Amino acid sequence: MKPSREKIVYVCQECGADSPKWAGQCPGCGVWNRMVEETRRPATVAKSFQTPAAPPVRLRDVDISAVSRLQADWSEWDTVLGGGIVPGSLILVGGDPGIGKSTLLMQVAFRLAAQGRKILYVSGEESGAQIKLRANRLGQPPEQLYLFCETDIEAVLDAARNLNPDLVIVDSIQTLSRAELSSVPGSVGQVRECGAALMGLAKNHGPAVVLVGHVTKEGVLAGPRILEHMVDTVVYFEGDRQFGYRMLRSVKNRFGATHEVGFFDMRSDGLTQIGDPSRLFLQDRHIGSSGTAIGVSLEGTRPLLIEIQALVAQTHFGLPQRRISGLDYNRSILIMAVLERRAGLPLGTQDAFVSVVGGMSVTEPALDLTVAVAMASSFRDIPLDSETVFFGEIGLGGEIRGVSQPERRVQEARQLGFKRCLLPAHNAKVLAHIQDVDLVGVDTLGQALALCFPEFKKRN
Repeated sequence: MKPSREKIVYVCQECGADSPKWAGQCPGCGVWNRMVEETRRPATVAKSFQTPAAPPVRLRDVDISAVSRLQADWSEWDTVLGGGIVPGSLILVGGDPGIGKSTLLMQVAFRLAAQGRKILYVSGEESGAQIKLRANRLGQPPEQLYLFCETDIEAVLDAARNLNPDLVIVDSIQTLSRAELSSVPGSVGQVRECGAALMGLAKNHGPAVVLVGHVTKEGVLAGPRILEHMVDTVVYFEGDRQFGYRMLRSVKNRFGATHEVGFFDMRSDGLTQIGDPSRLFLQDRHIGSSGTAIGVSLEGTRPLLIEIQALVAQTHFGLPQRRISGLDYNRSILIMAVLERRAGLPLGTQDAFVSVVGGMSVTEPALDLTVAVAMASSFRDIPLDSETVFFGEIGLGGEIRGVSQPERRVQEARQLGFKRCLLPAHNAKVLAHIQDVDLVGVDTLGQALALCFPEFKKRN
């Protein structure tokens, strides 16, 4: 029989709201089938964690001159975080298992510790020997890098207070637990309480804290969504494990721009930053093949040239197959529908396979025109001009809509040697002052296809 102080509650895995009885729909966020049972005891706040409250101060009297970011001198990492790690901030790093999160953070720890910064690396998943084996591949561990293998949150807090580090790395938040809670590590309650305790450590005592979070099979961070709301920065480490390229993407940043990206190459001796990803992704492209088009995407403030390949073939089954890799599936199906309805391409009886070369994942609507011309090229089996790039959003009526920051996209294409650009007519008028690139503005998808394929019967 459970002690009288314990009680059973049902907690939502999305928002963390609890209920005394089970419900199919969360009373907090309204999501269905996310309530899980949890045994809970009243939590007691550890004395070592208690700090006296600071008195209110005038906002204009707050001194920020002493705030300096922790820069790892690793431009791809520092840029994604808005110029470096802000002291006292809480950062959440997510990614698929085995993608390289621990390697990434270990290299960041190496670089900061080499500058004389004191770093505490907390591991709840691996032993000290396992971590040392990984560290040896990266080089000689710096003197100021400390390792602490522990899963009890109170022990972690005590170690951080005693060591007084500049940065605490926790790998991972799902392995920590609080003894006052009877639920297992990784449960909604444990993740929420341990995250709150580490947030208090960062805000009250000054060290920046980096948390590693597991990712579910749906591709979102495991645990309650409240964890994403309480942290200052959320970044994802992405990539296809069949390729060596990795992308670090920020989706939330209170101290810098969101959706900034950094690119890395995974090698046997660790991660190496990629300074010019557009050139790298295009170096192996095969000129003269149908179904291949080059588009310009904007990831954060960085323009990227991306190769999109499409294969359209007659189906031999009752229903045509649709396989999309690296692009939004629903958006790609919408483009196919517009091609059939507004451009007259009979794709309803065709299998369609579309992918982004290099294992990248992009969702920007500016690549709509690139996907459309690649599919039309494959359907007609006619190669596109190898010196032309495409960008523009496609509407349901077949119109080509303008996109943001067209000049940065065109300049990136010009630097890589492209001579012609098909883009929305609205953007082309704004860029009339650019002389060294042939800018061709189009209003409709039919116009774009007619320019790419002279024998195409123009519609709309």
